[in-house]
Amino acid sequence: MERNELAERLLDYAVRIVKPVESLPHSIAGKRIGDQLLRSGTSVGANYEEAQGAESSGDFVHKLQIALKELRESNYWLRLLTKSGVMPAERMREIVDESNQLCRILSKAVATAKGKSKSALQTESTGTIL
Repeated sequence: MERNELAERLLDYAVRIVKPVESLPHSIAGKRIGDQLLRSGTSVGANYEEAQGAESSGDFVHKLQIALKELRESNYWLRLLTKSGVMPAERMREIVDESNQLCRILSKAVATAKGKSKSALQTESTGTIL
């Protein structure tokens, strides 16, 4: 998947997070979960965009890891809404599926970036080119 394609998919994910948050009940639980979901779900793409402007490979990996962490958190809140019955499972199925797919994609991106970062550090310390 190309960077621009993933960035657009993460933006679409954030847009899709807003809709269920807006329809949550105005109960204590609805407000608290909604706040947490809105914060984590909309920050994934922003953190991914920050990673694109990273100052070093280590900074890139770190920012990707933050994006993944926020995505996992939003996935938790989505599943909680479904499991608690606050939102119907059928309504949440597609966004939970997208969240799971994006988690797998970002996990692989983090692993790849870590591998490249490690190789670069080894090259710098040994003075050899791999």
